Amino acid sequence: MREKVTRLFVAAAIAEACSWLALLVGMVVKYGPPENELGVKIFGPIHGGLFIAYALLVLAVARLQRWSLPATVVALACAVPPFATLIYERWARRRGMLDTARRPAREPAPVG
Repeated sequence: MREKVTRLFVAAAIAEACSWLALLVGMVVKYGPPENELGVKIFGPIHGGLFIAYALLVLAVARLQRWSLPATVVALACAVPPFATLIYERWARRRGMLDTARRPAREPAPVG
């Protein structure tokens, strides 16, 4: 379960950043010379859905991986600036916050 949720978190971080790029391009087209709102109408809801998915997955991974409250708050705040989810995901991976390896169980006590 931990591994699956962590993989979904990584995918959501990447997808959220990509949707930011698409939305920014849509905004340039909307307010630029072509003045076409189609990009914003398409990518706005997609980005909104991925934003919510990322936030929910942050909460799930934070609970499963036992992140501190400041690390969780920063991860949630990284959904707001463009591409910050990618930076946070890489930072968390380097610090071992996304490791899915099981912690070794205690040795059972001998019986008898």
